[in-house]
Order: sequence, then structure tokens, then C-alpha cells
Amino acid sequence: MHSVTPDLGRVDTLPQLLAFRAATSPQREAFREFDAASGRWLSLSWAATLERVKQWQRALAASQLPVGARVAILLPNGLNAMSIDQATLAQGAVPVPLHAIDNPGSIAYILADCEASLLMVTSAEQWEKIRDVGTPLPALRTVVVTDVDHPLPATTSSLSVVTLADWLARGQADVSLATPPGPEDLAAIVYTSGTTGKPKGVMLSHRNVVANVKAVLPRVTPTEDDVFLSFLPLSHTFERTAGYYLPIAAGSCVAYARSVALLAEDLKIVRPTVLISVPRIYERVYAKLLEKVSASPFKMRLFEAAQAVGWRRFRAGQGLLPPRPEDERAAGLWRLLPWSLLQRLVAQPLLAQFGGRVRVAVSGGAPLSPTIARCFLGLGLPLLQGYGMTETSPVVAVNALSDNDPVTVGRALPGVAVRIGANRELLVSGPSVMKGYWKRPEDTDRILSVDGWLASGDQAEIRDGRIRILGRIKEIIVTSTGEKVPPGDLELAITSDPLFEQVFVVGEQRPFIACVAVVQRDEWRRLAEELGLDPDDTASLSHPDALKAALARIEHVTSSFARYAVPRAVALSLEPWTIDNTFMTPTLKLKRNNLMGHFGEQIELMYQKPAAR
Repeated sequence: MHSVTPDLGRVDTLPQLLAFRAATSPQREAFREFDAASGRWLSLSWAATLERVKQWQRALAASQLPVGARVAILLPNGLNAMSIDQATLAQGAVPVPLHAIDNPGSIAYILADCEASLLMVTSAEQWEKIRDVGTPLPALRTVVVTDVDHPLPATTSSLSVVTLADWLARGQADVSLATPPGPEDLAAIVYTSGTTGKPKGVMLSHRNVVANVKAVLPRVTPTEDDVFLSFLPLSHTFERTAGYYLPIAAGSCVAYARSVALLAEDLKIVRPTVLISVPRIYERVYAKLLEKVSASPFKMRLFEAAQAVGWRRFRAGQGLLPPRPEDERAAGLWRLLPWSLLQRLVAQPLLAQFGGRVRVAVSGGAPLSPTIARCFLGLGLPLLQGYGMTETSPVVAVNALSDNDPVTVGRALPGVAVRIGANRELLVSGPSVMKGYWKRPEDTDRILSVDGWLASGDQAEIRDGRIRILGRIKEIIVTSTGEKVPPGDLELAITSDPLFEQVFVVGEQRPFIACVAVVQRDEWRRLAEELGLDPDDTASLSHPDALKAALARIEHVTSSFARYAVPRAVALSLEPWTIDNTFMTPTLKLKRNNLMGHFGEQIELMYQKPAAR
């Protein structure tokens, strides 16, 4: 395996990064994408990638956009998304990546706010839905449609709607290309999810992003022999830096997953060696695994034993303290079985779900449940938890394979400074900290000090150089008795029970903690039938027996929390919280204000009844 960290000393911008890679390993595989027409996976070398990008850049130059124009990209992960991004960067314009699953109103707002000159979409229907919102878009000159599924909307005097083929045909070989960007020029305006208000555009320079890539390289150690599987949205800064620009720096291959629905199949086909993911993916695999083994007492005992033995081995290998007795109690005497047997019967089948050759799996974007970490690390998946923000390009800290304490998010990256400020807030400084918010100087001044320290909004503690995130300051619940409860860890613990798909914890200025939970349909059916209730009758969700059983399960998975933090009341729902019903952001974070308003009546009822003790 080629393990030498590439010399990127002269690379200061993202176009320079691609040029460096194409010159260093021109014939190695760069990208892989499934072609539905031929039914085959197609491959692109680094040299071919650079030529493709130049073709797209010529088309962009022919569009005669203003200097520093914003180019909005509303495409799924794939060669087209990569090509327009790289062409935009090379032309000195600014990519504005959009969430392909965001709602038309939010997209229209972003297009107007960033004053996008060009928009690239998958279908004409997508554009029509955005247009029909009615938001004025005076700066928009061109809409490029990659897949022509029905006739294009009419072109007007101020707006041209064209197919990708026609747009690319405009790019002549003799077209004048723009001067390449400098390190301080913008490499992207990435809009935050807006959990409480309108999204803000984070301005990231080439210097910001390249500095972050260079700092992540020695910590995650990707190589030319590695294969990444790209499935997180490229509109997410985590995927842009860690799953897209980082492989370019390392010379690794990026294979684009066909879809999230086919992810399980693609993992087995592509067999990635590096996985960049969010906790939700690991949670889904864990839930399915638990559902499978819980059907058999024998399998459950083997599973618990493998976790216990593997967790002990992992902690010993990392030089961490031995597991607590309660971590191994469930396994009983089964934990005395030899690891070689448990590995063959339990660990290897689990790792096969990820393709069987993952050598490093990074989890970021949200906190990882300790239950999930213990399971996967114990069974041999080399899982590294990290921490970052869109405003820091995004990685601030991440664990390393040889220095991995899953209770923490690892140590700050080289060149990144961290410290604890007032109210235990984590402050960050370094070359990857954003230039500011687009057209929002007041918001920038609130979060970024004159001397370059960024207020993260997260409470944290730093011990022996490792950072432990305690929770979002704005989300910390203060009960009427004065107890402070970070909801994130509590919600993660509750969703480790397969009955609960989603959870929303409440209790601000209330006498105790309560929660609203979306139940998994199959698990709910089993529980309801056990209790003699009709699972198809929504009234069963509020039956005292159902609530009592749900609370008992919640108490079990939150037994390690302080008593005051354990929910004493619960309201159950079958309707999932999604982006479409406005309860989730495009990065799958809870919109707490929206949930609070929607479930206001149920929340009031929980506090009118006597609380469970």
C-alpha cells in the first residue's frame, strides 16, 4: 500500500489540487459511476477527469458570467456534480452546492440570496417547481438541465433554459478562460441548514478548504490504493472536504453510490476501504442487526459476547481503561468464548455488510451513540468519530486509528487551535475558519471575533488534548429545578432501542424531562400485539399500557444517565419526521421549534398527568 503523504506544499487552491493529482498519477482510477444505460460501472482516470473539467470550463466561459459569479449546483453525487464544481472553481467562479432533497421554497431563497447567475439541475420539473415558488431571481441567466425527461420550459429574454448537451456544445476550444483563483478567493458558499431560521451562506475560501484537506490527510491517512464510496450529499461540507477533495489530495478513487436506497448493495459491490458517513447510517445497520439477532436467544447471547470480548480487546489495544463490569454483564459466561470463534460467527458477517474491507470509517456531522460505537468498534469496524462545523471547512478534530477514544471526537487537527471560553463553549481558530457569512456582517461579528476565534455554539471539555462535546448551548434544557440536560446524548441513547426511530426530548422550565418518539412500525406492531392492543388503531399509541412499556424501555437504555435526565413521560407517534414535513433539516437535524409547535398539545398533556417515578 502506498502510504506516503503527498507533498502539497505548493498547492494553495482547489484547481491546483486537481492539476497536482492529474500530473502525479494520471492513469490511476479517479472516479467510478454506474451507467444505467449500459448497466455497467464506468471509470475515469485522473488525466481524463482533468480533460472533462476543461471541457466544462470552456462551456462556463462561453456563458460569459460576471467575475466571481455564483453557480448553483442542484445535482445528485456523480460525475456531473464533480465536473461543474471543478469547472466553476477553475473559472474563478463560486460554487453554491444545494441539497438535492431540499424543498423548492428553500432553494429559491438561496438562489435569490446568493444571486446565482447559473443553476444546474437534474430535470426540468425541478426547475419548474423552484420557478413556481415566485421568488424573484433577477441575477439568474441560465438554467442547465442534465437529464431531459420532458420538453424544457420556454426561454425568455432574461433567462435561458438549455440541455447539458447544448450547453457543453457552446464551449469552443478558443474560448477565453478566466484567470485562476487565488487562495483568498471564494471556493464555495455553503448554506447552513437553518434549524431555527433562514439558512446562512458560509463563505469558504480556497485557503480555508485546502488547509483543512492538508490537516486531515495525516490523521485519516488515505492512499492511492483506497476506494471511497460517496453517498452523503456533496452539498454537505463534511462530504465535500472528506469524501471529495481529500481523495483528490491522496489520489484515492471515489465511487458514487447509485442511491441511498441501494447503499447496502453498493457497499457489497464497491467494497470501499474508506467510509465517510454520518451516525444515521451506522444506526440503521445496528437496528437491522439487533432486529435479526433478537429473534433468537442463542444469537443474542453470541452477539453480546462478541461485543463484550471485542470491546475489551479494542480498549486494551488503545491503552484505555478496561470496560466497566456492567458493559460485560449481559454477555454472562458467553464472554469466555474464544475471540476467533466470535469473530467468525458474529464480527465477519457484520463487516461483510460494509463490503468486508473497510480500513477506516469516519463518523461526523452529528454525535455518535456510545452504544453504536461500542458495537462496531468491538466487532472490528475501525470507526473514528470526528467533529466539525460548516464554518470550519469543516473538520476541527478527529480520532486516529492508533489514538482512538470514542467517548471523544479526538484531538484538534494540526494547525487548528481550540480553547474553552465562557459557558464552557468550544472556540476554534486556524486557517480553515470561514471568511464570514454571505451578506450578513452582523451574524459574522456575533460568532467570529476580531482576532479570529470562532464561537462553535457547542459546550465541550478538553482533557489530555482530546475534545469531548457536551451539547449545543442553545439546546441545553434547563428544568424548573435548575438541572441542565443536553438533549442530544439522551436522544441518541433512546434511539438505540429499535422501537424508537426518532426522539425529541423536552423539559425547558418544566419539572421533569419528557419526550416525543416516533416508533418503528414493525417493532410497534410486535409490542402492541404483546399488550393486546390494535397496532393499526392510532388510539393504541396513547394507551396507558403502551406508554408504560415504552417508558420502561426508555429507562433501560438511559440507565447510565443521572436520574433527573431520564424521561418520566412519553408521547408516541407513527408519522416519521422528514424534510418534507419541515421537522428535519436537509442534513437530518431536528427542527426543534417546529416539533415543539406541532406537538404542543401532547407535550402539555404529558405535564398535566402525574409523572412516572
